[in-house]
Amino acid sequence: MLVEILFWSFSAVLTGAALGVILARNPVHSVLFLVLCFFNAAVLWLLIEAEFLAIVLVLVYVGAVMVLFLFVVMMLDVNIEQLREGFARNAPLGAVIAAIMVVELWYVLWVRRLGIELPGATAPLPEGYSNTGEIGAVLYTEYVWPFQLAAFVLLIAIVAAIALTMRQRPGLKVQDVAKQVAVRPQDRVRIVNIPVEREP
Repeated sequence: MLVEILFWSFSAVLTGAALGVILARNPVHSVLFLVLCFFNAAVLWLLIEAEFLAIVLVLVYVGAVMVLFLFVVMMLDVNIEQLREGFARNAPLGAVIAAIMVVELWYVLWVRRLGIELPGATAPLPEGYSNTGEIGAVLYTEYVWPFQLAAFVLLIAIVAAIALTMRQRPGLKVQDVAKQVAVRPQDRVRIVNIPVEREP
């Protein structure tokens, strides 16, 4: 009973945070809502005894990827007004996709009424079972090439994010290292000899 209460509570918060990601007007707020989504999803992983996936979701996505997103969003200086201009144009397509997803969710949630028996409660895990070891065994044997491909895609994303932040913008102050190294002390410092005056 307690597990079901926790599940529905964190699922409700997760759904609200997901709506906040797409409805927030500020991109920084969207990123923070996404962080909240990841935290609640990590709790749901814990409820099904997938501790490794939960801690990876917090450490990797919240601790690294979302921080990267946050810095990129702040450094890109996104023009919010320009992004809002295309909202009305893409609203019909978004409504169609949302309707399709609602129908799919309805189909999944009401699958019992179609005569398909869903699995019951999960069986208790044997003593000494390690989901980390099981995930690693599958990840580095059957899915080693998709795993490497995902790492390559993330590397491209990091390089692209850095390239976007380094673009030339009007009024941007950049550091000229060669000019700083070529500075001479006599061009920057002027020594003034002030005669000492004694009071009578």
